[in-house]
Amino acid sequence: MPGREYQFWVYILSNRSHVLYIGITNNLRKRIYQHRKQAPSSFTARYKVTRLVYFERYQYANNAIAREKELKHWTRSQKIALIESMNPTWEELMPDEAIPAQTPSEADSVRE
Repeated sequence: MPGREYQFWVYILSNRSHVLYIGITNNLRKRIYQHRKQAPSSFTARYKVTRLVYFERYQYANNAIAREKELKHWTRSQKIALIESMNPTWEELMPDEAIPAQTPSEADSVRE
């Protein structure tokens, strides 16, 4: 019986002014949804950084963590060149309609 296959994502969010946020997650869709909810006093809420402009998938968490750390040490121009190599027009890679309006766990917590 094969083991469970995992996926980890390193992603870059931006806003209209191209402020950048780099993160890591094991559930990209859910994490983008959380950013778009804009928790008070968070970086992404303060700068309205909600547009997914770049991502990479990894099978192993340690590889994704290493890549996130690497990207965070890059210069801004290196990060922009990376984004534009995959997404030259900075298009939204996960439109709102791809994200559920409410996750099942949130629906349950509202009922309680």
